Amino acid sequence: MVTIETSTRVRYSETDQMGVVYYGNYAQYYEVGRVELLRNLGMSYRELEEAGTMLPVLKLECKYIRPAKYDDLLRIVTIIDEMPSTRITFKHEIYNEENVLLNIGLVSLVFVDIKSGRPQKAPQSVADIFSPYFK
Repeated sequence: MVTIETSTRVRYSETDQMGVVYYGNYAQYYEVGRVELLRNLGMSYRELEEAGTMLPVLKLECKYIRPAKYDDLLRIVTIIDEMPSTRITFKHEIYNEENVLLNIGLVSLVFVDIKSGRPQKAPQSVADIFSPYFK
């Protein structure tokens, strides 16, 4: 299993008239978590794309528990609990400064060959990075 924590502060533009985070912005928070998880392991989306692989979203699930509000400092916990194959699934938990769980998300992405547009197995570079965590 791989876990990373990162944080972001809710900006005014991410909220509605009530000062609550607009529901569609959680997908962006999930992206922050997964990009930082990959970066922490020594890989970036840019490197994957330059090597000929893209990662479009296949599935996104979002469970709203409590609202995040303007100026909240959010802690984004991102988890991968299974070895990537043709898909990679990120689980997300978002907490506020009081450590209250606000949101749970799951995002599955599929490895796709840029040239053919077809799904493919995770590149060897991805397997090499994740294999120590899934022995």
